[in-house]
Amino acid sequence: MLGSHFYHSCIKKTVVAFGTLFNNIQVIKKDPETNVEIERQKVAVAYGPKNKFLARLEQNPEVGRKVAITLPRISFEMTTMNYDPSRKTSPIQYYLKEDGSSTSAKKQYMPVPYNIGFELGIIAKSQDDALQIIEQILPFFQPAFTVTVNMIPDMEEKRDIAYVLNSIDYEDDYEDDFMTRRSIIYTLGFTAKTYLYGPLVNADLIRKSVVEANVGDLNQHKRTMRYTTQPEAKTDLNADSVIDAADTLLLNPDDDFGFNEGIEIL
Repeated sequence: MLGSHFYHSCIKKTVVAFGTLFNNIQVIKKDPETNVEIERQKVAVAYGPKNKFLARLEQNPEVGRKVAITLPRISFEMTTMNYDPSRKTSPIQYYLKEDGSSTSAKKQYMPVPYNIGFELGIIAKSQDDALQIIEQILPFFQPAFTVTVNMIPDMEEKRDIAYVLNSIDYEDDYEDDFMTRRSIIYTLGFTAKTYLYGPLVNADLIRKSVVEANVGDLNQHKRTMRYTTQPEAKTDLNADSVIDAADTLLLNPDDDFGFNEGIEIL
């Protein structure tokens, strides 16, 4: 069972969708006397731990480099991944999608719910810059913000992924000596309620159904009624000027067809 390769990029899509939420945040500086905008800066977003970017503030390994890192900046990283039993569905349910074949369809079982933890770091050199960024984020999380992600394009399977804000931490190293560069850091903890999908398989189309009903005592005088139904072509699909069983064999799920019903008393 295990070992057959499949990859739907579900985790990657969840990470990308999370980072995309914060890729258009801007910081504006105004003249304190006239309140006129004098500068507008788009906040850079990058994947990685915030400690990595903080280290760049203190170290500059490249000779002649004048700028260690541009602030303000947003960093984010995936931190945890846990199974979520509260969103579990029946493991025997599945999706079917017609694949253009008259004999089979694509089949995929229900996804498995997982919670992915994220840590978002906001690094700024002034409190005003940091607060501008914070106030452009927090109002949208009450405490969750939902994004629709196209998880499995082949199955046209789209899922609403809820990104839940769990915590907000703040730190300021302003108490260090005058030679140390100040950095204001807000750390936001999130949980993404996402899904992981199994492989796609081919499933045969159901072309005939049979229902049997028993009447009377099971040991004496038992009678069985068998009800049979199957699709029947309504158009000449093979262009032979006759609508018969040969046309029924060519039926696709999206064709216009009727049903041939039969009842037998056994």
